[in-house]
Amino acid sequence: MSKTLLYNAFGINSKYDYLKTDYEKGNVIFVIKKPIYNCQCSSCSSDRVKHRGSVTRVIRTLPIGKRSTFIKVILNRLECKNCGIIRQEKIDFAEPNKSYTRLFERYVLELSRAMTILDVASLLGVSWHVIKDIQQRYLGKKYSKPPVKGLRHIAIDEISIRKGHRYLTVVMDLDSGIIVYVGDGKGSDSLIPFWKRIRRFKKNIEAVAIDMSVSYVSAVQNNLPDAKLIIDHFHVIKLFQDKLSSLRTSLQSALKGTCEYDILKGTRWLLLKNPQNLNEKKNEKQKLEEALLINKPLATAYYMKEDLRQLWSQENKEKAIEFLKDWLKRAKASGIQMLMKFANTLAAYRTGILAYYDHKISTGPLEGTNNKIKVLKRNAYGFRDMGFFKLKIYALHEAKFRLVG
Repeated sequence: MSKTLLYNAFGINSKYDYLKTDYEKGNVIFVIKKPIYNCQCSSCSSDRVKHRGSVTRVIRTLPIGKRSTFIKVILNRLECKNCGIIRQEKIDFAEPNKSYTRLFERYVLELSRAMTILDVASLLGVSWHVIKDIQQRYLGKKYSKPPVKGLRHIAIDEISIRKGHRYLTVVMDLDSGIIVYVGDGKGSDSLIPFWKRIRRFKKNIEAVAIDMSVSYVSAVQNNLPDAKLIIDHFHVIKLFQDKLSSLRTSLQSALKGTCEYDILKGTRWLLLKNPQNLNEKKNEKQKLEEALLINKPLATAYYMKEDLRQLWSQENKEKAIEFLKDWLKRAKASGIQMLMKFANTLAAYRTGILAYYDHKISTGPLEGTNNKIKVLKRNAYGFRDMGFFKLKIYALHEAKFRLVG
């Protein structure tokens, strides 16, 4: 075998001499050694060295077909005349203290884009921990410190990652789609490390999109006093739908034993659906109309929900202010306890809701990424190493990086 083939196929520097090839237990082993005249001190790079024996290391490299392939390198022990210390020569084609070559590492990363850790480990005949270590070091170098200097619009939300109320708080740069922070838990305390990271650049942040969490609202107001706080419209409608569902349940319970009870039964999802999404083949629209016809409070709450959706499609902020004022007035005059309480909640968040017209952002992109995180976790059957899981989350914005565990 020539030095040229070793260099081009396996990334072995041409300074090494090829000695022989061994075949053991189905493995291919290339034996190489660097001549003393090509050696340098691994510390000061001086070529004024003296040979003081040798040691042997076996390093895994790219497989040949289904055969595992290794490089057996005979390492010279060198006494440096400049340093006065005896050291082993440095290996050019592998990281220090690693049992595989850099070329093998790159091959693993390419396979990891479309395969799980277990699949890659099984294919290459190595331990699961070897593949995980390669992935983790790569992700750590590239994504452990996401850029925060150019942040202008961000979204904050939490995601449940495990039973027992285990959460992560996620912050996204809405302009680039990059996750810039993943914190443990939820609430204001989970964001403390993030505020420290952006201390120098926090004045550049113009707007923050969040849900209706009181802890997040207070955290943003305390740490980003100059930024606009936008209450996400999806969470506003979702809260209304939860209240509407509870109203239907209470009204249905009061009608137990009557024919109206049977009509209301099974209408929960019809009330929560957008009108345009009702399935005509299943007569969902007709069933909903029948339910609303027999129950005036439910009908009022339902139509108020559909009317509230129009708040975010007004021509400008002034018209949105008038629309919200009118909606709150009608809700309070309805006499329906649920609507009256919800009107008070909306009034309390009025500034954040209307701020949408200053910066038309939402937590929608972050909600989409949260779904990707759930898929990532499910495909991997969970993550025991939370640091590794966070690195995987930071890498999600790369479209070519598949959601594999």
